[in-house]
Amino acid sequence: QVKVEESGGGLVQAGGSLRLSCAASGRSFTPLAMGWFRQAPGKEREPVAAVSWHGSNTYYSDSVKGRFTVSRDNDNTMVLKMNRAKPEDAAVYYCATSTTTVDASPNSQDDDYWGQGIQVTVSS
Repeated sequence: QVKVEESGGGLVQAGGSLRLSCAASGRSFTPLAMGWFRQAPGKEREPVAAVSWHGSNTYYSDSVKGRFTVSRDNDNTMVLKMNRAKPEDAAVYYCATSTTTVDASPNSQDDDYWGQGIQVTVSS
């Protein structure tokens, strides 16, 4: 059984930093590309950032480019460093993993396993 779990969410002040982690586990399971998505109340889920299987390429949405950094700590763990947080970054953040896509992808259809989501709140 595959388990995808986010951690590190919480409250951050506008302009501050927060670190999200995602750990994927399962018997003989190694995720290929991994990505972060978020969904704010009343809005559709949107891609935030993604990283390829070996971390060699990344994707960032325009709204977070230059402020967020995504990376792989190891084969099964992904980290999102959020810097200069803005109120509009507040959302539930989801980790997603792919078993078929190697390259970083903002397309949620490429992802097979998802975490439950973790809340990020930004105070102004």
